[in-house]
This record gives sequence, C-alpha cells and structure tokens, in this order.
Amino acid sequence: MELNETSADVIAISAEERAEEQKLIRRLQMMMNMVMQVIAQDASLTIDDAAQMIADSRKAALAMFPGKELAYDLIWRPRFQRLMRERFRIM
Repeated sequence: MELNETSADVIAISAEERAEEQKLIRRLQMMMNMVMQVIAQDASLTIDDAAQMIADSRKAALAMFPGKELAYDLIWRPRFQRLMRERFRIM
C-alpha cells in the first residue's frame, strides 16, 4: 500500500510541477508579447531603449527558467532581431 501511496504522491507532485511550469510559460509569453508590442508601437522609443527592454526581458526569462539560454536564443532572439530590423530599419 505504501508504494501505491508514494506513487500517487509522486504523480500529484509532478502534475503540480507541470501546472506551475505551464503558468510560468504563459507568464513569459505574455511578458515577451508585451515587450514586442511596445517596441513595435511606441513611436517615441529609441533603438537604445528597445535594446535595453530586450536585454531586461532576457534577464527576466532566464530568472524564470535558469539554464535555458539556448531555448531563449532559439525562440525569442530571432523574433526580437526581426522586430528590431523592421522597426528601426536595421540591416
């Protein structure tokens, strides 16, 4: 019986951890989308301000998901680079 209870506890904990991770992912997506919208829509934003926002969002993402630099570089960096090229006409 104890083995089954322990297994159930492990399953419950991992389900809870998955739910927490999904919550963090949604929070990260919302944050990144907000940064991208501000960069795209705020006409008064300078290129330096936009670059600082991107750097700050990277720090926040890595604080939420430590050790996931590669994932950030594969998912978010190209999106921000494309946005910066489009917004500031960078080649």
